[in-house]
Amino acid sequence: MYLVLAEDNTKWVRVWEDNFNWNGRVDPRKWDFDVGGNGWGKYIFFVQSVSFVSCIYVTNLGNNEQQYYTNNRLKNARCKRFPGSTNGRLIIEARRENMTNYQFTSARLKSKRKWRYGRLQIRAKLPDGRGLWSALWMLPKKQTYGNTYWPDNGEIDLMEQVGYDPLSIHSTVHTQAYNHIKGNQPTNAITVNDAVSNFKIYTLDWNVNKIEMFVGDDKNPFANRILVWNKQGNWTQWPFDKPFFLIINIAVGGTWGGALGIDYNIFPRRMEVDWVRVYQRC
Repeated sequence: MYLVLAEDNTKWVRVWEDNFNWNGRVDPRKWDFDVGGNGWGKYIFFVQSVSFVSCIYVTNLGNNEQQYYTNNRLKNARCKRFPGSTNGRLIIEARRENMTNYQFTSARLKSKRKWRYGRLQIRAKLPDGRGLWSALWMLPKKQTYGNTYWPDNGEIDLMEQVGYDPLSIHSTVHTQAYNHIKGNQPTNAITVNDAVSNFKIYTLDWNVNKIEMFVGDDKNPFANRILVWNKQGNWTQWPFDKPFFLIINIAVGGTWGGALGIDYNIFPRRMEVDWVRVYQRC
């Protein structure tokens, strides 16, 4: 058990982590992979009856991305130790190669564990290059509210970054009332001059009343607050009272990442993740 003292003198306990301290494939006990193309815009709707629970898959809801996400393929997702060290990192690599009618491959990991409230921290170094779209974000475990999984049940974007503007770090939340389809989503961006050259720590603090997102370094992980979203209204504005899972990915192209086109000469490009840690108050 690992304890951290919070600002109000309560304690955080580390409840989950992955340090990627080996050479080889991603741990399948901790991570699943979305597999497919077009941004893998697959949203899962749970249909329940007395005797069974089934899933309805709705496709073609992606962001017009150009990569094909692969399934625990070493070329796109692997763990690798730092030279001369027992410490490792996760490498997610976008590559220019043909696969199932797509010109690029990449990986999109999603955590098997889900959490409601707590502190999520990710130490990562981001790629640059026109056409890339990197993200650390969360989606709900299942549909609880409304008629659609998204945006009715929320989305938390801890970090988004596009390769043509690689030093701008964006944080956003989406709900039924506020989302990018309506163009009124709560969002903010700050400049992080070494987001590509150095590892930074991205933090989500999430409790019953508030979501806060930060970026900083090893000395001060909370150096820069990017976004604060306070609880308000009903579920249409605050669906963030259910378990969410983590997603880590690099997309190629898409409505945002590909807004200025794709530089075909940059590949391969990678995001490196030193560790992922989740804390909850005890």
